[in-house]
Amino acid sequence: MQWKFLSVAVALGAASLLAQTAPQTALPAAPQVWNWDEVKDRFRLNNTTLMAGFLNIDELKAQEITAHLRPNPGFTFSADGTQIAPSHGVWQPFAGTFISPGVSYLFERRGKRELRFQAAKEGTAIGIAQNSDLERNLLFNLRSAFVGVLQAKAVLRLAQDNLDYYDKVLKISRDRFQAGDIAQIDLDRLELQRLQYESDLQTALVNLRTTKINLLALLDDRRPVDSFDLDGSFDFNEDVRALDDYRKDALDARPDLRAAVLSVKQAETNYKLAEANGSTDPTISLWYTHNGSYNNPDALNTLGASVGIPLRIFDRNQGEKLRTKIDIKRNEKLRDGVETQVYSDVDSAFAVVNSNLNLLKPYKRQYLDQAVRVRDTILFSYQHGGASLLDFLNAESDYRTVQLSYVNLIGSYLTAAAQMNMAVGREVIP
Repeated sequence: MQWKFLSVAVALGAASLLAQTAPQTALPAAPQVWNWDEVKDRFRLNNTTLMAGFLNIDELKAQEITAHLRPNPGFTFSADGTQIAPSHGVWQPFAGTFISPGVSYLFERRGKRELRFQAAKEGTAIGIAQNSDLERNLLFNLRSAFVGVLQAKAVLRLAQDNLDYYDKVLKISRDRFQAGDIAQIDLDRLELQRLQYESDLQTALVNLRTTKINLLALLDDRRPVDSFDLDGSFDFNEDVRALDDYRKDALDARPDLRAAVLSVKQAETNYKLAEANGSTDPTISLWYTHNGSYNNPDALNTLGASVGIPLRIFDRNQGEKLRTKIDIKRNEKLRDGVETQVYSDVDSAFAVVNSNLNLLKPYKRQYLDQAVRVRDTILFSYQHGGASLLDFLNAESDYRTVQLSYVNLIGSYLTAAAQMNMAVGREVIP
């Protein structure tokens, strides 16, 4: 009896040891769920095109340093009269040498340095606005991809729900066939129709993976597709402001318009700089002279100064003055064109948003409930002999079409809302 208990104890101990040393099967990690704000943050950190734009801004700031530098002073050193042969039998090579070190400096007049610095700062501001405009366009592509994933998920849910619903109908139909309530041909047609729902489900799965891959490409992220998911509202908002409100917001927020306005200011600064560059800048020089060959001891060490003034007789920077003056008018025309484009973008986006809303409202108010009611009513009538199989299949097809159209319309609305945000230059429709 004791041996029996001992054997049981040894067996339990071995089993416990094996349980501790056996490799644990790793469960698949749950996918990370990102919302729109998290996707934007990852985009700003990882997108190489946007990062290159930020580096361009750093280059422009470096040019500000160069533009604000003062001219370097000059240094000269002259030596002459060195003895080649010994004088009076004594070797004195530097006894009569003429030595003259000196410094010179160019004084810029009419605020040339300040104007160069101002033009460089305005160039940096233009670069920042242009990079913001680049981000505006890239965010529209990102938002469209984000909406595409949400739309693909909604289509997938709809395809799965339709397949589950149809499987329940098939189960009831098989029971009716076993009871002799329907013919074999009716059951066959019902089972063949299931192929359409299976095809819809597989197509929805492929579309979801494709849209997620497109989103990862915009994020410059190489993670597996199944390792993340998106979360966001897939619905529409009926509250739309007046067109004039969106126009005013766009005039204040559009970075490309801001860049065009700043380009006009920079052109005006460049014209002032061209005018200043046409003026003369004196060069002042100072030097010290040691002349060992003078017999006059008072002339051995002297100080001197000079002022050099270029005579702007022929070249007074006329060509650059004319060019920069014309450039002001050119940038003003470009600014007017951008402003016209802003109005066009806002008006077009507003029309698309309203068109989608006009289609979505009756769907939500009437068509969705009608499609469900018709499908359920025809199914009940078919199961009780009041409707034909063709009536039921048509009602089921109409329901699927209405539901899919509604999902696609919401996707179109959200894309149009993203287009409105891009047209305005900031998020005005969440």
